[in-house]
Amino acid sequence: MKFIVSSGELQKALQTVSGVISNSQSRPILENYLFTLEQNSLQITASDGETTLVTSLEVKSENSGKIAVPAKIFQDFLKTYGEQPLTLSVKDNPESGGSLLEILDEKDNFAVALDNAEDYPELPEFDAARSVTLPAGVLSEALSNTLFATSNDSLRPMMTGVLFQFTENETNFVSTDSHRLVVYSRKDLVAEPMEFILPKKPLSLFRGILSNSSEDVVIEFSDNMAKFSFSTHVWICRLIDGKFPNYAAVIPKESPNVLIINRNLLLGAIRRASIMSNKSTNQVRFKLSGNILHLHAEDTEFANKADMQIPCDYNGEDINIGFSSKFLTEMLTVLTSEDITMKLSQPNRPGIVEPLDGLEQSEHLLMLSMPVIGM
Repeated sequence: MKFIVSSGELQKALQTVSGVISNSQSRPILENYLFTLEQNSLQITASDGETTLVTSLEVKSENSGKIAVPAKIFQDFLKTYGEQPLTLSVKDNPESGGSLLEILDEKDNFAVALDNAEDYPELPEFDAARSVTLPAGVLSEALSNTLFATSNDSLRPMMTGVLFQFTENETNFVSTDSHRLVVYSRKDLVAEPMEFILPKKPLSLFRGILSNSSEDVVIEFSDNMAKFSFSTHVWICRLIDGKFPNYAAVIPKESPNVLIINRNLLLGAIRRASIMSNKSTNQVRFKLSGNILHLHAEDTEFANKADMQIPCDYNGEDINIGFSSKFLTEMLTVLTSEDITMKLSQPNRPGIVEPLDGLEQSEHLLMLSMPVIGM
């Protein structure tokens, strides 16, 4: 087995799939890339047992075969190269009885010991019951807006992923960790009613690859698996089993107190106030009266305090409500609009944050934060 490949193209392909590989693999063979060569096409597979990522690139070869290449040492080695052709060939290793991957550049020769490719698990197979096609840019935007609000609580696995909810009228992408909720909706994506929950880790890997593409992503799924096909990439992962919380029940039906404010101005103020806040609650209080937002934070243990006044456009009753500065900072950082709307009802009810501008007519983004009670 022998092929010639561009070092730069090979590095790019490895970076696409490398994020799924963990150093604490229960199966040592999964610390390898699986290279599958079919003449001029090299397929690279990486897996952690739950998620499998596959990408392909063109090489020069007349051979076929497969090898298991140690991921860390091989990728670290490739990083030392600029753009140049490399010749890779498989040789017998008389010392171990196994195989070596010989790497030749223009003047030097290197060798990496290989594991047994036959031990690498086969690609998961499943019968795709249904499928849906999404533009890569739309999926990337949905993931950018929702992934940050997923939970890390393994006791509530349904919240550790993003809900994909398709209806005849709209498509919703939803995430929550019980303290905050994000609902990103598209009216221009409709399909037969269906929903499934995809885990955070593979979605985080997908987002980076999708962001600069205008191609379509085909998602096929069964009862417990999903398969993403996109350009030269295939990703297969397990769905999260269980029913997503009834998120619509948490969203207040009426929020008569409406605040409109510059996003960057509010973000900067909250960041400064949070430095003086209690480190266990991260609470920042919003006191609204007239067209002035009074921000208050304090840490009584250290006598630290922040009192700030920010101009705004407010329509509603006087209200005093506390929020987590950590959660609000994350929300405002994800948003890209110049101005935002905050809709409030009562001090013990959630606050809704929505962008005032920057969205297409067919999309809607709602972010909700639970209040922090007490000081």
